[in-house]
Amino acid sequence: MEETSHRPDILERDELDALVAVKAYVPEDAMTAGLLGTERSGHGVRIREDGLIVTIGYLVNEAHDIWITSHDGATSPAFLVGNDFRSGLALIKPTLPLSGPSLTIVERDDLKVGDAVVMTGSAGAEPQVVESQIVARQEFAGRWEYLLEEAIFTAPPHPSWSGAALTDLDGRLCGIGSLIIQGFEVRGEQRTVNMSVPIQLIANAIDELCEHGRRIESPRPWLGMLVHDEDEELTVVGVYRNCPADAAGVKPGDIIMRVGGHEIFGLGHFYRTVWSLGQAGVKVPITVLRESSREEFVVESVERGAVTHKGTVQ
Repeated sequence: MEETSHRPDILERDELDALVAVKAYVPEDAMTAGLLGTERSGHGVRIREDGLIVTIGYLVNEAHDIWITSHDGATSPAFLVGNDFRSGLALIKPTLPLSGPSLTIVERDDLKVGDAVVMTGSAGAEPQVVESQIVARQEFAGRWEYLLEEAIFTAPPHPSWSGAALTDLDGRLCGIGSLIIQGFEVRGEQRTVNMSVPIQLIANAIDELCEHGRRIESPRPWLGMLVHDEDEELTVVGVYRNCPADAAGVKPGDIIMRVGGHEIFGLGHFYRTVWSLGQAGVKVPITVLRESSREEFVVESVERGAVTHKGTVQ
């Protein structure tokens, strides 16, 4: 484990008081319960004076109860305001007023490799600030049909990263903590890093998400499966029950070969090829290798936000 940096002399900065603890409870039969659990804990960052909070989406996806605790220990139930599946960020809001400042969102995403940043979260009940450095700005493809064109990778990592605030040295919010990744290559060296979602991916859509609960642009097609990329061989490692891939007959262990007649090279290429076929609802022809034989499927895609917690389409 890499050593983290602790600076008690900067624990009075606004990002500490703007940070809230988030606790979410998810039904046992929720689509993501087996993968992410039924009790999820992390952080959120207050970004408006009316109490609006941004957090990482997987903390609150499918939650039936959300609770927020502010820096002074006050607690309130909260509700989901909007979910942006493209960025992986979500907006929540307490039902009761909670005191505390809000953080200013950086006006443009101009962080570059080598820049110093601060990640603020907590370890247990104690607030913790980790001074980090940007070690990479590059594409990130997640196995859950998720793609960031230019994620933010920082080291040393924060031990409590989910929903943590990534700020520049002026205290402006630049990103939201999403993952910890071991064995990440930085200039030929294996490092443990945090991956954060750039806040600018949601900055211009906040009002839209507050009004509609989602982006109103054409939704991308979603298939409902988890795909692992190893040396550009794409293996289906999970299929959500009652979702499009499940209904089409795709199974764990299938190796994805082609989409719509196009040979696939890597996870990012797979997603872009699927999305290029049209918006949610488009039929996606997929060729897989199953036990040494080729199989053809047509997956009738849906919008990710249209799937209920039991994996059925609304």
